[in-house]
Amino acid sequence: TERPLTDNEVFVSYLASPINPADINTIQGVYAVKPKLPAIGGNEGVAKVVSVGSAVTAVKVGDHVIPSASSSGTWRTYAIMEDKNLIVIDPKIDVLAAAQLTVNPCTAYRMLKDFIPVAKGETVIQNGANSAVGVNVIQLAKEWGINTINVVRQRPDLDQLKHELLALGATHVITEEELRQKDVMDGVLKAVPKPRLALNCVGGKNATDCLRVLDSKGAMVTYGGMSKQPLIIPTGSLIFKDQRFFGYWMTRWYADNA
Repeated sequence: TERPLTDNEVFVSYLASPINPADINTIQGVYAVKPKLPAIGGNEGVAKVVSVGSAVTAVKVGDHVIPSASSSGTWRTYAIMEDKNLIVIDPKIDVLAAAQLTVNPCTAYRMLKDFIPVAKGETVIQNGANSAVGVNVIQLAKEWGINTINVVRQRPDLDQLKHELLALGATHVITEEELRQKDVMDGVLKAVPKPRLALNCVGGKNATDCLRVLDSKGAMVTYGGMSKQPLIIPTGSLIFKDQRFFGYWMTRWYADNA
């Protein structure tokens, strides 16, 4: 390093850092987190410990670590960080998977666990199902015996995408257009119970379409708005179906609980 480390500092070399939509929004200045400038982008990643301060005992040279603090600036080659802001992980974890541990898998887990009980054999519907959060939802739900209805956009490689999501454990994969087709959804809802939980990262018309198949007293959790369209809640969803609506932000959860 260019300067000696203080007692509790750790010098790391980043191995991989993903680009998330939230990172782009932060750079654009439209995200809730607004780092003090000048700032380095990147909210998550995986690094290897190069050297440690004299009082550091929780990590050692050669360890693979991920940052626990949000907006720590992971888009760089090297960083000096406080040892309390690092989590040691198994170095056998694939580097690209390790770089994405702190946001998307945690978001999927918390949304499935924190808002409404979803028991084995019940159903979750989600849009943006091929997103990083979406594929984690599919795998966790499969592990817990929960059915998933997974909504994706129409695309040229749709058959390949459906195959990939089904291989991960998806119960049903449908397009946004199929979600609006009564005969398609009648068939889906004969095979699985009506969803108790809807996970929304798209917003706009697609979110409203998901509400139409959500069960009475079910809940929708919104964690993104990729369509950049507002979430429109029909009056009947509130009055007649008694559906509940929540927002989820991983950064807020960390601030409240970590």
